[in-house]
Amino acid sequence: MNTIDEVHIAPLGYEYDRVLGPARRYDIDVVYLLEHDEPVAAKPDYHEELKEALTDGGVETRSRTVDLMDVYDVLGEVTTLVSAHADDIVRVNVSSGSKLSAVGATIACMATEATAYYVYPEGYAHADRADRQSYGYVDDEVLPTYPIESPTTDQVAAMDFLDSETTEMYTPKKKDIIEYAEKHGLSFIAENQPANDKAKFALLNANIVDPLEGNGYIEVNSVGRQKQVTLTETGRNALHAFRHKV
Repeated sequence: MNTIDEVHIAPLGYEYDRVLGPARRYDIDVVYLLEHDEPVAAKPDYHEELKEALTDGGVETRSRTVDLMDVYDVLGEVTTLVSAHADDIVRVNVSSGSKLSAVGATIACMATEATAYYVYPEGYAHADRADRQSYGYVDDEVLPTYPIESPTTDQVAAMDFLDSETTEMYTPKKKDIIEYAEKHGLSFIAENQPANDKAKFALLNANIVDPLEGNGYIEVNSVGRQKQVTLTETGRNALHAFRHKV
């Protein structure tokens, strides 16, 4: 029988009690600390103290390096971790990092089954980027979230293909995506078994091209009788956030 763990994810900025307080309250099993991608010398000394306090409290502490100032980097890391703990209870602390990391973490919760929560401290210290921004732990509150539709596995696979195959010399076409889908068994082809090319292109448009183009993830341009497909900057960000699906 598999056990269900209480897993927390916390961007690690200039907070201490806002991470440690919920860990003690919920008797969590595992905490992922998302640490900013910066030189070790620039990290606050109390980050190590926090890790020791968590470990001493029986919490398995795991660190991940991300850019806490990049919404999509945080979003991608959180969705990846949530996917890895599909059978566990996952809560995400959106109050312990930067404002941008809070946005990324919250969106990640909207796109998954994770729960976002905000921690209320006893008070706030004087603003000093080298010191803790708050002290104490009063309570925490589950934030309301609104489910958002993330790209399907087939759509993420198609974006990954476009990202890897697009060069200065060549831009993939719709037929290239179909060939890739057939080779790798993407469900929109494999589960429908289209009888001819016309049916394949219809399935591609309905399941991949139209939804991705509608969300601004790809652009489709006519070159002669062929349709070239390119990934937009928004599409690259979405791929970064949901690449774990493939």
